[in-house]
Amino acid sequence: MSVRDRWERLFISMSLGMQVVFVIFFALRRWNFAVAMQVGWLVYGLAIPAVVLSVILINARKVWYLSAGGFLFALWSVFGTVVDIVHPVAWRSPILWSIFIPYVLLYTVSQMFYWWPLLKVHRPSWFIFTALYSVSTFLNVTSH
Repeated sequence: MSVRDRWERLFISMSLGMQVVFVIFFALRRWNFAVAMQVGWLVYGLAIPAVVLSVILINARKVWYLSAGGFLFALWSVFGTVVDIVHPVAWRSPILWSIFIPYVLLYTVSQMFYWWPLLKVHRPSWFIFTALYSVSTFLNVTSH
């Protein structure tokens, strides 16, 4: 399976790049929580290039599911920015379900819309994403 054009290569780069950032951030949060909290806004800031890419993919007339992840990621980022930065809420411990459920759901669905399309666009990238997502999820869960 080969990548068909530059827009799909850009999608692959964004998908894998985002996972690399998550791995780095969750590893940092696991080993130096205070520093991670100071740079956590950068993770939410990934929504800006994600939305830009989604708009580019729409304008390039790519299939809808290539652009969906960026918009879903932006929703998660806005929600996360509000509950973690703008109006901080201690929702992780103990779990405040009214925040936990939409937060985790938006995050997971947005990531799936980067992962699933890779299977059609470029199968080797799908495997790489799978490995990175597994590592980032492990680091995320064990850093709380």
